[in-house]
Amino acid sequence: MIRTVTTTPYGDQKPGTSGLRKKVPVFQQKNYAENFIQSIFDSLEGFQGETLVIGGDGRYYNREVIQIAIKMAAANGFGRVLVGRGGILSTPAASNVIRKYKAFGGIVLSASHNPGGPTEDFGIKYNIGNGGPAPEKVTDAIFARSKVIDSYKIADVRDINLDLEGTQEIEGMTVTVIDPVADYAELMESLFDFAAIRKLIGGGFRVVFDAMSAVTGPYAKEIIEKRLGAPKGSVMNFMPLPDFGGHHPDPNLVHARALYETMMAPDAPDFGAASDGDGDRNLIIGRGIFITPSDSLAMLAANAHLAPGYAKGLAGIARSMPTSGAADRVAEKLGIGLYETPTGWKFFGNLLDEGMATICGEESAGTGSNHVREKDGLWAVLLWLNILAVRKESALDIVKKHWATYGRNYYSRHDYEEVDTDAANGLIANLRDQLAGLPGKSFGALKVATADDFAYNDPVDHSVSKNQGIRILFEGGSRVVFRLSGTGTSGATLRVYIERFEPDPARHGIETQEALSDLIAVADEIAGIKTRTGRTEPSVIT
Repeated sequence: MIRTVTTTPYGDQKPGTSGLRKKVPVFQQKNYAENFIQSIFDSLEGFQGETLVIGGDGRYYNREVIQIAIKMAAANGFGRVLVGRGGILSTPAASNVIRKYKAFGGIVLSASHNPGGPTEDFGIKYNIGNGGPAPEKVTDAIFARSKVIDSYKIADVRDINLDLEGTQEIEGMTVTVIDPVADYAELMESLFDFAAIRKLIGGGFRVVFDAMSAVTGPYAKEIIEKRLGAPKGSVMNFMPLPDFGGHHPDPNLVHARALYETMMAPDAPDFGAASDGDGDRNLIIGRGIFITPSDSLAMLAANAHLAPGYAKGLAGIARSMPTSGAADRVAEKLGIGLYETPTGWKFFGNLLDEGMATICGEESAGTGSNHVREKDGLWAVLLWLNILAVRKESALDIVKKHWATYGRNYYSRHDYEEVDTDAANGLIANLRDQLAGLPGKSFGALKVATADDFAYNDPVDHSVSKNQGIRILFEGGSRVVFRLSGTGTSGATLRVYIERFEPDPARHGIETQEALSDLIAVADEIAGIKTRTGRTEPSVIT
């Protein structure tokens, strides 16, 4: 019943920041998904008889690839597979299942915040036994294997019924279909004061959560409405759809505009939030105030002790390099470590495993903690609700008091999506060529203090990751960062991060783009964005 199928390699299966992401028609090519899954298995050792977790965000082609992965796991010698009912497991929930049941690892099917549908995006990534994304040494091995693979193994059996919880068996391997929500909801209840949040909501505090027709819908329904008592309808767009209802499931101010407008209205709810396609990102909006992901990280870290799961304090804070320095000042005040890593949650894994960091975050709307090894959108929402319940202040008041204490980091990210790849690479190469001559150079009132191509030396395993983003730091604390994203599927995405620190509370009310206007102009002057990409403005501003 186990077949060995002859195949030929594809040359484009290099995992990006978080797995392999391509358009659905690419994955539908003959043996394309099978090649990559077999390359994962061929790059691992010691999994015979072990447990593998499989799940995804419910996007188009999710069920088909789950069936393939289950049959290939059986053929390759895994002893057990845990799969979410309906093929559903949010990315943080998958991490939790891997950790709770001590699985060998997991295959997570998602393209995160990217669109879904027959011609849209799909992705496969491998998570290791700690529940986190595979480190570069593993993804490098997978890519190397994918370039020479000549066969794969698959069990020639009927499909598993993914909609029926319980245990089935194929080729000596046990397949258990599990409730995708139960273990995660139990974990959240152990971390947060649900009684205090229930009391807050019961007192008339209004919450609205937009699941964006993506994977967090069932999780938010169970936790926010059922366990915390929010009125029915508080969780919008809660049904996961293969095409996310035709919308782009990225929780930013462009794709979640309706939520933003709701929260800016005179009769706005008290707290608004959203999550993305696979549930690992978040958008936080208080009545009348959008809280940037960088600020949210800092504010969550400063107040985490108010939640039971973090009452003993934090060991440290970790942030990706492009994330603003707001969390740095919190770490300094708390007297704990601050770790600056490349973009990609996999770089936080060692810090979390060694107990060096407790809370981590990325400016791209990802925050999380040591409870799992992935960023976790709903976790951030629940920690915010816990803080609001204890402090009994509005989100706007908490933000203003935080800025008054720590200063404000004006911060924005400008994304230029689907840029011609050669043009984008040429822009970065030109920036690298300028680095040596930039320090000391003035652009109007801005004078360059330092400029470099960020490299990370992991303090745990001492691995080195180079070429992680061009940093231009100006005197006084302002900076501009340029980086090509690894999460897109078409062309290249150029991300430009602009930041200015403002200690004066009297200047904390300036509109963000206005506060950053001179830095935005200088970024274009130095990089030649308009000239090199042909773009006169960003695709998305957050």
